[in-house]
Amino acid sequence: MFTKLLYIETFGCQMNVNDSERIVSMLADLGYAPTNEAAVADMILLNTCSVRGGAEEKVYNRLANLRIYKRDGKQQIIAVGGCVAQQEGEELLRKLPYLDLVIGTHNLHLLPDMVRGAERGERRSETSFIDNDQRLDLFPSIKGESRLSRFVTVMQGCDNFCSYCIVPFVRGREISRRSADILTEVAQLAYEGVREVILLGQNVNSYGLKTVGEPTFPELIRQVAEISGIDRIRFTTSHPKDMSDELIACFGDVPKLAGQIHLPAQSGSDAVLKLMGRGYTRDSYLDKVAKLKSVRPGIVFTGDIIVGFPGETDDDFEATLSLMEEVRYIDLFSFVYSPRPGTKAAELHDDLPKKVKMARLDRLMELQRRHTRDICQPYIGSVVNVLVEGEGKLPGQISGKADIGRIVNFSGDSALIGSFVDVRITKAYPNSLLGERV
Repeated sequence: MFTKLLYIETFGCQMNVNDSERIVSMLADLGYAPTNEAAVADMILLNTCSVRGGAEEKVYNRLANLRIYKRDGKQQIIAVGGCVAQQEGEELLRKLPYLDLVIGTHNLHLLPDMVRGAERGERRSETSFIDNDQRLDLFPSIKGESRLSRFVTVMQGCDNFCSYCIVPFVRGREISRRSADILTEVAQLAYEGVREVILLGQNVNSYGLKTVGEPTFPELIRQVAEISGIDRIRFTTSHPKDMSDELIACFGDVPKLAGQIHLPAQSGSDAVLKLMGRGYTRDSYLDKVAKLKSVRPGIVFTGDIIVGFPGETDDDFEATLSLMEEVRYIDLFSFVYSPRPGTKAAELHDDLPKKVKMARLDRLMELQRRHTRDICQPYIGSVVNVLVEGEGKLPGQISGKADIGRIVNFSGDSALIGSFVDVRITKAYPNSLLGERV
């Protein structure tokens, strides 16, 4: 029985979204029900991201604002989780006497015990990394929430140490879950009515490579595809350096694997890619893109680009724009470079004026808007298969994702939620498609 209320704010990547779902599930056993109002909550948790600059300041500012909810006469718990918690650790407790808990990225399994202690007035920080022998506790299951599409964590951490990236420092080195545990979780989700799973990790392409006897990631995909009831599979994130021909082949001969892939390039310049420590060249990246387009005609790409990396020249930036012209992403996440503490790139001389960086970002985003429009417009008149997941934007509409990952809204009965429906596209918008049931 729920007797307390839990408020969570989630920042950053899908891994944090998945962690927040697990937190809600774990704390339900302690009597906490989720709420959308911080003011009425018995516990407030910020699940944070520190991939880009300014994250720590934003968290400190947000915590200062939340302090007002420490009301007289009521023990209210305030907690910080995620990457900023991992990075700052006990320093957060030292600076903020009204903060109760700091939960590192490898410590979700400790959260129930930490919350029980906080309810008794104990303050605690847990930010130790967990090694492979303890990995079973790293991924507490999600219970009690029924959805048609669910994340399934397959690995955590990264061993690539790109020069700009803080992920290995806040998510740790790569740890792969046992395939038997993953397949058991997917089978249980299918039994509960889930139709689509999204295999999740910082670098899923390297899944299982450090563990003798475990399948490779392509082999894991094929095993998941054999589970009855799961009709669509996606995965994120995929490091181009570790994308094998074996994985590319899955897009050609695993029908359940969706025709969309997130493949971050970060730059189109070999000089910048080398400074970033990405481990591939422009040509090798484009070769993988060409292979994917060959085995899966119509596949769409999303990606990440960093603008204004230290040393980026006008020619380097033009090379990035020309890479975009060759790949033609349907969506692109683009950012101005910001140094992260402890990374190699933070030591590089960065003398590019902010005005120049912002001008480059504006040009890049304008090009991407054109590409998105050019890619989506030809879908008008075509038929796409949609997994209907809920109500649409307008009354009488239902909505779901097409194979290419685009949201599609169309008129229909809510009884179709949970079904795959063929929809003819009638209009294309920047972030969604409109259609009619065939």
